[in-house]
Amino acid sequence: MLRCGQMVLAQALLLLHLGREWRWKEGLKQPAAYYRVLHCFLDQKDCLYSIHQIAQMGVGEGKAVGQWYGPNTVAQVLRKLSLFDDWSSLSVHVAMDNTVVIEDIRKLCLTSSTKPHEHEPCERYSEQGASYRSSWRPLLLLVPLRLGLTDVNTAYISSLKACLTSPYSLGFIGGQPNSAHYFIGFVGEELLFLDPHTVQPAVDVSDDDMMGETGEMTNADCSYHCMHPPCRMDMSQLDPSIALGFFCCTEHDFDSWCEHIRTVMCGNQLPMFELVTTRPKHWPPFVLPSGPSDQAGGAALIVRSQKAGAATWVSSGEVGCRYAVLEPPFCCLFTNFSRSLSLRF
Repeated sequence: MLRCGQMVLAQALLLLHLGREWRWKEGLKQPAAYYRVLHCFLDQKDCLYSIHQIAQMGVGEGKAVGQWYGPNTVAQVLRKLSLFDDWSSLSVHVAMDNTVVIEDIRKLCLTSSTKPHEHEPCERYSEQGASYRSSWRPLLLLVPLRLGLTDVNTAYISSLKACLTSPYSLGFIGGQPNSAHYFIGFVGEELLFLDPHTVQPAVDVSDDDMMGETGEMTNADCSYHCMHPPCRMDMSQLDPSIALGFFCCTEHDFDSWCEHIRTVMCGNQLPMFELVTTRPKHWPPFVLPSGPSDQAGGAALIVRSQKAGAATWVSSGEVGCRYAVLEPPFCCLFTNFSRSLSLRF
């Protein structure tokens, strides 16, 4: 599940920094942001979203290193780690109790930033992006849900399909017992998913390794992309514990997402979650995170001197990570090893 969390976050970062129109082309040098996103997920303890950081931050959520994570735990860990990401300035909100509170999200995303945003391509994600940016910080919304006791309640299927058709959908993370997957869409009654349990040789992503003697890209870049179609699973086989993902680059995108979700809820007898304007009165007040110092359990191991997007590249060693882009460019992180290892994700 840790790898699946990396997948959904990596897809959000690609949309943020490169835009939905970006496509990877074999043998061509990619924009600098492409490599900066990749660097965030290398299997090194000083990379912001590495499996080391996710596992260590999970200690603060009551999960020992190596223990099985559920979708909700992964979502909470990604929310905490995002506070260290000054480059992306991404607002990660995790909805609780099957309820998305519009007021809370606006408070989080309209928090003023002290530095200008660097992710220009995000503007292309919305047709009216530039005119609606103002002080809005791009939103990654994660909605942990349980769609049944032991099996998915079939009454939720139509709502799940409708959420996957949203232009702001990132899919969802979930899977089967002891097998985590990243779900990106559906065909009929089958779900399309990417499987992180893939063993590949590790590749060094230093500048010298990625560029050949002639100054052109080497084939090493190809190994970071999925060359096979996604897998399929019948919806009845899905474990009921999932976490939906949505990305809204601008405030206009978020308003459009709210309209889409309201339409989905009106058209289905049993919606998966509620969308409310204000926080329920019996809930405690919403507290904005003021910075990384608010986080516990893993913050001490975050290397602030080498933040996301640092110019210095470090060798991935024997264990690395990679991601894949499909059409549309869904991003997938795979485990890759220089030798076969048996790990549980």
